[in-house]
Parts: sequence; structure tokens; C-alpha cells
Amino acid sequence: MKRICFIFCLLFIAYTSKAQQMEWNKNCVIAHRGAWKKNNLPENSIASLKEAIRLKCYGSEFDVHFTKDSVIVVNHDDVYKGLTIAESTYAELSKELQSNGEQIPTLESYLLEGMRQKGTKLILEIKIAKTPEGTIALTDAVVQLVKKLKASAWVEYISFSYPAVLRLLQLDPAAKTAFLAEGKEYVPVEKLKEDHIGQADYHYAIYKEGDWFKKARQQGVTINAWTVNKEEDMRWLIVQKADYITTNEPELLFKVLEKKNDF
Repeated sequence: MKRICFIFCLLFIAYTSKAQQMEWNKNCVIAHRGAWKKNNLPENSIASLKEAIRLKCYGSEFDVHFTKDSVIVVNHDDVYKGLTIAESTYAELSKELQSNGEQIPTLESYLLEGMRQKGTKLILEIKIAKTPEGTIALTDAVVQLVKKLKASAWVEYISFSYPAVLRLLQLDPAAKTAFLAEGKEYVPVEKLKEDHIGQADYHYAIYKEGDWFKKARQQGVTINAWTVNKEEDMRWLIVQKADYITTNEPELLFKVLEKKNDF
């Protein structure tokens, strides 16, 4: 009897832990490079991640690159404070502080901070390196680190590199992935579905032409639109029932969502 009770307790703890991991914020708001703009925080910083978490955004988007000494760092551009990331060591980059005194975050430090909570997803963009091989090498290293830290429940992957997204799914078939595109570089949702890519993550202007939302729902593919900073565009996407909206103005988007029954 004691053995049965012990096993039951272990199962209950495991179930509770898993349930807690699934309690993500239920809204469509993804803070682009973190929630940085309103409070003049550095983009892609730990501070902007914390602010996105405080706002209870569904996700906080960020970008990663390889340094010369193979450290994965968080930054949007391939240049940081005048230093080309791929040609600089992490020690060299870390000497250049951000406006709030932070060092450029490593992916490990960013993930560990994000894993301290269970409300906001970490939307990890794998940037395109100078060579296709470099992009795949970065992809491999990212997935390896995510698995090492046991951060998979927090992380969703996005990239402008279609081969990188396919590689992600080879390494982790259960990963939640999205292909990024703008202009004419988009991929039809039918192709995404065929390749087991769960989301079209396109510039919002692409969705103005064609029946994207209907087709996506038919295929079981979600839609995210970026980077949406004007209220009129937010309203249009909400009416179309976009699954997610990436914005530099998460505070504004939350206000628009509060009024969605009025339009």
C-alpha cells in the first residue's frame, strides 16, 4: 500500500510539473526583441526580456549569432558596438556595455533567465550566417544548448533560413517552428504543412493579398505577423484572427486587444 501511494505521489508531482510548464500566457502578443521601446531599454537585452515577462506577453522574440570563439550571443545585427560578432571573441564583445550597463547576453544566460518563469515563451530566431554551413552549425549548437539546459518547453524557433528550420525539425521533431519571410520569399502554407513547419511568420503586408488565414486554418498552420506597430494594422490582424502579432509596441497591442469587441 505504501508503495502504491509513493508511486501515486511521484505521478502527481510529474503531472503538476508538466501542467505548470504549459501555463503560458494566453494572448497573441510577441514583443519584438523584448519589450524595450517604451522604457528605452536595450533591444535583445535581459532587461527587455524581463519587461516582456512583466507585461505577460505570450512571447519575447530575440536573435542569436556565433562569436569567433563559438559562443552563442543574443543580438539583432551581426555587428555589436562596432564589432563584427563573427570576427570577435565573446571577451571582446563583453567589454562593450549596453546603455543600461548589461553585457551582451549569451544565449545560455538569456535562456536561464527566461526559464525562471512559465508564462512567456522564448521566441528564438536563428540568424543567417555568411555561409549556409555556418547557419546549420549555429542551428546545431543552439539545439544542443537548449537540450542541455532542458529549455525545450520554453523555446519556439524561427528563421529566415528554410534549411535551418528543416534542420531544427531533424534534431527535434517535437520543436515548435516557424519560417520567416518578407516580400516574395514566402512559402505557401500547404508547403509548410507538408514539411511539418507549424507557423507562417511573415511580414504583415504579405497577408493583405490572398486568403492566408482561411488556408492556414484549413492546414492547421498558425500565423504570426511582424513587425506590427500601428493600431490600424493591429486591428485588421485581430479581425482576421491572426494567431500571433509581433510588435515593438506590446503595450499598445494589449490596449487594442482590450477594445477588440468594439471593432
